[in-house]
Amino acid sequence: MQIHAGYEISYACAQSTPMILTLSVYPSRIADLASFDRILFDPPLVANTYHDSFGNFCHVIEAPAGQLTMRTDFVIRDSGKPDEVAHDAAQHALGDLPVGVLQFLLGSRYCETDRLTGIAWSMFGHLPKGWTLVQAICDFVHNHIAFDYAHASPLKTAFDAYTQKQGVCRDFAHLAITLCRCMNIPARYCTGYLGDIGVPPDPAPMDFSAWFEVYLGDRWYTFDARHNRPRIGRILMARGRDATDVAIVTSFGPSTLSSFKVMTVEMREAA
Repeated sequence: MQIHAGYEISYACAQSTPMILTLSVYPSRIADLASFDRILFDPPLVANTYHDSFGNFCHVIEAPAGQLTMRTDFVIRDSGKPDEVAHDAAQHALGDLPVGVLQFLLGSRYCETDRLTGIAWSMFGHLPKGWTLVQAICDFVHNHIAFDYAHASPLKTAFDAYTQKQGVCRDFAHLAITLCRCMNIPARYCTGYLGDIGVPPDPAPMDFSAWFEVYLGDRWYTFDARHNRPRIGRILMARGRDATDVAIVTSFGPSTLSSFKVMTVEMREAA
């Protein structure tokens, strides 16, 4: 199947402001593109593109004073299959993990393992390790947090989400990631497009989505504590330790988001 996706995002800046953008499709999906995923700027400007330490495409720009609009529009091929489920995927002992995944066991800006380790072991320490444990964590987070855009905050951490019991998809991901790390399961944050494909349409305006991946059985698997079901048509943009590493826009100066539109639809639905 093919998915039509894109965005139009505008910022207002009082003065020339440096920014780092993480808005492109992840390199592993480049081969699936049926048309270019190219950022267009209005007014036109030059971006310096590089790969960060997580393999994400990043773009350094100098946003001019006034209004800047960034947009893209592309078509991507997708298998049409839901997220893989592997109930027998095993959890590794710490000493058997590849060294490259060890950083995803550590606490990070939004994932305070030190504040949640005792809670995690009290709730999940009796469960079998591996897939069953990760799914139990997803079930808990899915039922513990009430989804509400009114409670979105760039300052909210996993512990905040645990205590406040309200948040958006990034908060579901942060809490689930933290609980997995507390239980010695490497977990990393993911962001990208996720349209209403194979599920009832959501009447809320479309947004980018956050989910996470865990390392089990010698590979990474996708989990989604917010939706808590395998989904079709994820388009990965970026991975990292938490939302800090995959922010769509990191501004090095005052800036105001003035417009935000995201579009992700299966091509036959668009037709």
